[in-house]
Amino acid sequence: MADSASIVVIGVGARTPLGFSAAASAAAVRAGISVIQHHPYMVDRFGEPMKVTRDFAIEPSVLGPSRAVELGLAPALDALSARQGARRSEAVSVLLATGEERPGQSEGYAAEVYARLQSRLAGEMVMERGGFIAGGHAGGILALLHARKALSQGKARLCLVGGIDSYLEPETLGWLDENEQLHSEGNIHGFCPGEGAGFCLLSTLRTARELGCRPLLELVAVAAAREENRIKTETVCLGEGLGAVFRSLFDQVNVGTDPVDRIICDMNGERYRANEYGFAVLRSRRRFRDAADFETPADCWGDVGAASGPLFVSLVSESVARGYAKGPLSLIWASSENGSRAAALLRQPEEAR
Repeated sequence: MADSASIVVIGVGARTPLGFSAAASAAAVRAGISVIQHHPYMVDRFGEPMKVTRDFAIEPSVLGPSRAVELGLAPALDALSARQGARRSEAVSVLLATGEERPGQSEGYAAEVYARLQSRLAGEMVMERGGFIAGGHAGGILALLHARKALSQGKARLCLVGGIDSYLEPETLGWLDENEQLHSEGNIHGFCPGEGAGFCLLSTLRTARELGCRPLLELVAVAAAREENRIKTETVCLGEGLGAVFRSLFDQVNVGTDPVDRIICDMNGERYRANEYGFAVLRSRRRFRDAADFETPADCWGDVGAASGPLFVSLVSESVARGYAKGPLSLIWASSENGSRAAALLRQPEEAR
């Protein structure tokens, strides 16, 4: 019997280059559909069109915070729609992650996106204290960590956790090219920049029952750590930070007889990330049903940065809802260039097993 204080996901929303909903995006990832293609006008250092993924419903000329809000609004509303039948006066805490500060996303970008999104959502909910983080790939899962603490400590009853990111700013693409991070025929270990947004609505199981909301997933554990040997430095990464995250996760909950069935991560083709996971998983390999059986959605929707974590939650939720989950326990993880590492364990609700 689940503890009424357990943290549960009661709503999800997604918008990716694969589809404008969680269902469409998950179905395309499951089918292995890739939408990686040439950028309409950006050319890399080899003189070839840059390989990217993009949201075709948003004009290429729409950039900056305006583009981010257009990406994020619909999935945020989709996640909030889980409150149907609940009191619309119930306050919601909004926690948002965006990409790290970089060319094309300078200081203040995250704050502006957060403020604009709040303004667009003001007519849909009563908002209470929340926050934002320019956290990069791990940012969305870090936002889950903050939400879990707020809900567990009774500081909030509903938390809307989101991640929004877009690499399609010309300055950002040029910077990636200069750092030899773009995937191309001449650089097979680079990645394909993309964009997207994912949101999840969380509460305690007790609150979900009070509001008549059906739990989609249980958020079993969330953990974060730092990696000192970061990408683009003259160091060797042995997966210490990610390994610490895995150990912390498994220390929080007894899953010795319930190994991880599914792994979803933000590996994007960069050799650094693959090496990091290889070293990190050695320290916890007995906790996984098959540590080599991991999923990399960036192969399909491109690298979506800070949106990764919430979008991974929607992939797990869809698999449970549609009956193709590999098993009850899933692990999602992501690594930021700034050294942040974060991961979460998600479990099917008992009634869905």
